[in-house]
Amino acid sequence: MLVPREYRTLSEVRSVLGSRMDRAHVRSLFDRLDWFETLHPHCLADTPLRVLHQTEDACEAWLFLLAPVPHRLTALANWYSFAWSPVFLGAPDAQQQARLLENIARHLLREQAQIDLYPLAQPEPLVSAFRRAGWFAVQRRMGRRYLLHVDGRDFASYWAQRPGRLRNQVRRKARQSRYDLSISDRLTDALWQDYVDVQAHSWKAPEPGLPFLRAMAQRESDAGTLRLGFARLDGRAVATQLWTVEHGMALIHKLAHDSAHDEGSPGTLLSHAMFAHAIDQDRVETIDYGTGDNDYKREWMDERIPLHQIDLFNPRRASSWFPAARTCISALVG
Repeated sequence: MLVPREYRTLSEVRSVLGSRMDRAHVRSLFDRLDWFETLHPHCLADTPLRVLHQTEDACEAWLFLLAPVPHRLTALANWYSFAWSPVFLGAPDAQQQARLLENIARHLLREQAQIDLYPLAQPEPLVSAFRRAGWFAVQRRMGRRYLLHVDGRDFASYWAQRPGRLRNQVRRKARQSRYDLSISDRLTDALWQDYVDVQAHSWKAPEPGLPFLRAMAQRESDAGTLRLGFARLDGRAVATQLWTVEHGMALIHKLAHDSAHDEGSPGTLLSHAMFAHAIDQDRVETIDYGTGDNDYKREWMDERIPLHQIDLFNPRRASSWFPAARTCISALVG
């Protein structure tokens, strides 16, 4: 097997990959090169890149990482990432994936002291590969994702199975509502300004990644996968949700509402419309509410899956011994 290649810029990666990690070839948004090409410059540009590439025959493994300090790597991900994982091309089977990962792990052992990877839904293959290569690995549960598997239901059937409190709330608020609801699959400057206005009046902290979200929304709009929802009162947007829909999967990226309208529940009414559109019109198979164990997600979703962090330590480097011990203690008591 060849020595892994390393790249320090995404333009280098693009020149190697061409379109092989684009929408037409990779189903998951968070595994695509254009996702990393948007995320890094807008959110993580001050942190150097480290991209690892291993090949075997016609199969490939790619690890998109950051190098925040010398001898330490982290996943190229942040709070906008529902998941992070190695990206495989060429359909390697499980054994071949393990060989590709193990070779990268062995290569990294030569100069790295610590690697932190999050968020992972399936950490075991990475943990096993790095341990075989000589790394000390600690695996911890760190948060959750909420999923809804539609299982062939139409929206009426799905809605009938929601908690009575939620259904009663929507019925009561809808009777009194003066909100106009809309869902757009194309982004315009006016719609984006509406989105920004709602965020500015939200109960949430100021959105740190508006340029990133605008770039992502524009890219998905161009592809026809954007679903940008609004609730308006007298023409003014007071609630918004940003979804993407493709390959039978709906992803709920962001939602916000003007806190002055809490009594009217425009966000809840908009959620009702967005779920109905995704299930009955887009015919999705799964809806993913993203990371975060927020209480409001439970009423809309059926399944909660754990997310994991992997902390990897190089036992050959004394500088990693104390962090490894501290992480082990944290994993035991946390």
